[in-house]
Amino acid sequence: MPKSLPRKYKSAVRQQQAEATRRAIAAAARKLIFSEGYDAAKIDAIAREAGVATQTVYAVFGSKQGILAELLDQDSFGPDYQELIRQVNQTNDPEEKLRFPAKIARQIYDSQSSSFDRFRGAGVVAPDLAELEKERECHRYEAQKKIITFVKQAGRLRKSLSESQARDVLWTLTSREVYRMLVRERGWSSQAYENWVGEMLVAALMGV
Repeated sequence: MPKSLPRKYKSAVRQQQAEATRRAIAAAARKLIFSEGYDAAKIDAIAREAGVATQTVYAVFGSKQGILAELLDQDSFGPDYQELIRQVNQTNDPEEKLRFPAKIARQIYDSQSSSFDRFRGAGVVAPDLAELEKERECHRYEAQKKIITFVKQAGRLRKSLSESQARDVLWTLTSREVYRMLVRERGWSSQAYENWVGEMLVAALMGV
């Protein structure tokens, strides 16, 4: 057993080094994108700024779009998001848990709206952002499954809805499109959006 400790230590050190390299590359990319523009922030320039080999950048992120995804995730899923996830995981009240997706959606979309505006201003093209958003939508749909399962197991899911239908309703009401229409187009405050979506989720999905 003691012989495994050095290997575990070395593995932990390598993981820390890998994370430090990842952070350095992302920080270098962010700096170059906002100072030089997206097109000018070539992979080799990012590597020089980060102090790593060009192949290291490709090994860590695969492509410039992979770096862009990392930067958007840093903006969207930071400490405030993590705190909401902690809270929803600790909540055992079905109605309260069902309101959390509205809080989470608000946190993500508020952060992403600011990020998307900055990246567009730096010359990031719409198709790249749209492709990343499409990927995130798939993750969002899968992540919401456990909330519907919890509400159903608690006996509070509306009887007229299947779990699949309930997931579709949850996914639709917390979509970026609803946020865009109400907050960006109609001028609702983020808090008003969160309150309304929370009420709609409870009204649409919970049985008495």
